[in-house]
Amino acid sequence: MQAKNGDAVSVHYTGKLVNGEQFDSSVGREPLAFTVGAGQMIKGFDAAIPGMAIGDKKTVNIPAADAYGEKDPTAIIDFPKENVPADMKLEAGMQLTLSNQYGQPIPVVVVEVKDDVIILDANHHLAGQELIFDIELVSIN
Repeated sequence: MQAKNGDAVSVHYTGKLVNGEQFDSSVGREPLAFTVGAGQMIKGFDAAIPGMAIGDKKTVNIPAADAYGEKDPTAIIDFPKENVPADMKLEAGMQLTLSNQYGQPIPVVVVEVKDDVIILDANHHLAGQELIFDIELVSIN
């Protein structure tokens, strides 16, 4: 039996950047469960599953457009420094969480601290990156 769109599947995976740096893995944890083709996964990962049989392993290279997308320049935000508590010490690389107008959390990274503004990046941390996944199909339900 081969996996197809609409199947509930479980996979083990290891995600790496092109430079070989590992950013995530299910090894040592429960396998990742999702429905193929339901939009629950990044496009390139989802597209790799149809045709796989239980026990099959593959490595896929996923371009940024089929992963977390390219970096969006409109997601670079000038945040007024006056809106930050005076005792909060910010520095480049710090991760923060803002809220949008609906109260939903938005993770951001401090890019630069200037005299009057803080430059924040709200892009996904893997945006703009080609990703490599080692995938093993564990089950089809």
